[in-house]
Amino acid sequence: MISISIVEDNPDFRNVITNFLKSQDQFNVRGVYAAGETALKGLVKDAPDIAIIDIKMPGISGIELITKVKQNIPGTQYLVCTAHFDNETVFKALQAGALGYILKDADGDIISKAIIELHNGGSPMSPCIARKVIAQFQNSRKRDVEYELTPREDEILRQLAKGLLYKEIADQADISPFTVKNHLKNIYRKLQVQNKVEAVNKYKLF
Repeated sequence: MISISIVEDNPDFRNVITNFLKSQDQFNVRGVYAAGETALKGLVKDAPDIAIIDIKMPGISGIELITKVKQNIPGTQYLVCTAHFDNETVFKALQAGALGYILKDADGDIISKAIIELHNGGSPMSPCIARKVIAQFQNSRKRDVEYELTPREDEILRQLAKGLLYKEIADQADISPFTVKNHLKNIYRKLQVQNKVEAVNKYKLF
């Protein structure tokens, strides 16, 4: 039996998905939360196999919630279920630790299959989300091949484009700020630019 916790601020959708999952013999709903704040401690206490999490909620967002709790419950996998599918939200959720991403227009059978797929080692995604992920990968490969960026340089450039400071990039990559600056020098040389503004602008063209 797959244990599940649900974090959803919309009461109608929360009740529908909770009642549906409770009606399925293969699922055990351990906790249901209407806000990220209450889910902070609740999820750690539940330690479910799967946490179904909305993204846009008052207070703590779903992305922040995943980031805060994932180290305390390493066995839990996160399935985002949301109405939002803009590129920034999708990739921030995946970077935070979500391994599945489905939209709220999915019916009960699709949600059920997504939970089982995630539990079995897959990464279920709504078709439009999967296309975004593939497109991002293809664009990254195109950029890397054309400018001969290393995976580390590509990641640093990606973080720079998000507005992160050198120290923040260093912390995320587990390297020193000095090393970040050296990577940036190589990036500027390969992109044939003079500064981070030009580098980010060129990055966004691909």
